Amino acid sequence: MKKLPALILAFLILVSASGCINRGSSGTQTSITVTDMLGRSVELPAHVTKIVAAGPGALRLVVYLNASNMVVGVEDFEKRYNFGRPYILAHPELRKLPTIGPGGPGKLPNFEELIKIKPDVIFITYVDAKTADDIQSKTGIPVVVLSYGNLATFDDKTLFKSLELAGKILGREKRAEEVIAFIKNLQDDLIKRTENVRSPEVYVGGIGYKGAHGIESTEAKYPPFVVVHADNVADKLGEGHRFIDREQLLEWNPDYIFLDEGGLKLVLSDYKKDPEFYKSLKAVKNGNLYGLLPYNFYTTNIGTALADAYFIGRVLYPERFSDIDPAKKADEIYTFLVGKPVYEELSRQFGGFGRIDLDSGSVAYSLPTSP
Repeated sequence: MKKLPALILAFLILVSASGCINRGSSGTQTSITVTDMLGRSVELPAHVTKIVAAGPGALRLVVYLNASNMVVGVEDFEKRYNFGRPYILAHPELRKLPTIGPGGPGKLPNFEELIKIKPDVIFITYVDAKTADDIQSKTGIPVVVLSYGNLATFDDKTLFKSLELAGKILGREKRAEEVIAFIKNLQDDLIKRTENVRSPEVYVGGIGYKGAHGIESTEAKYPPFVVVHADNVADKLGEGHRFIDREQLLEWNPDYIFLDEGGLKLVLSDYKKDPEFYKSLKAVKNGNLYGLLPYNFYTTNIGTALADAYFIGRVLYPERFSDIDPAKKADEIYTFLVGKPVYEELSRQFGGFGRIDLDSGSVAYSLPTSP
């Protein structure tokens, strides 16, 4: 058997490594093959101009990549609920696009609607390989599965790989690199500001988990706490979401309590029923009850989680965050990620950063000046 010329051999190795490349009669590349986040091999057009994004967080990633102009249809969920999600607040024009199905956790897009608007690719999250293959076979449209991974810290390698994959498909490779670097740089800044500092004991309540919940809903290893080295009393419970008993919170009696404002209405309602419980908490008595913007809304709003971390840092370590105005920092983050400053609108919807007055039910924006 004759040996292949070195040039041909090198070309075959390149094609094998990078996936299938199909070319038209003119020699131009017509399609590429990528590997999605489930390890599926997907062939799609080399030049993508029309897309849809289905499932929790898929559209958010497209907006992060500055590719909202490619979107040709959105879920009804995005049309109905104009709150809690910075990407849709920054791009209300997306809500005027044709529907691709109901949206919401566990709900698949409408195949007939997808076929009608004919996107070049469907980005989707939170489905298994069989479901993705089924959507692709029944619509004839390439389906690429993206993933958010597990937001244990902001250095979420699965999320970053999803951004890189979508960036490659959309011709936004440079933007994907910028977004990843932006998130990493903010995490590094937060970590460095809070190194070698003693934290007071803290707790976060009102965490959303398949719906809104009150003060008993918390999270161990809460990412905004982790990144500023806050001493989360709930970390004793392990990691992830937890429901606790009131007696446990009384026993912990943390110095500071933060409330996810997605559950604030439930907390205020509960306070009216049992004010003595809240008044017996050290954090409430000392005026150290603070509101945070909810970031678990159709999966993780990374920008909001980062903004929350800066506000927490300003509250716990004012001397180390004296140069930070949390509202302005939030808008800096939102402007980079979604293209517009939307903190003011989010604060109107939920309350924003500040001290919570349980009696009046109000949140007063404040910038702590002492520990």
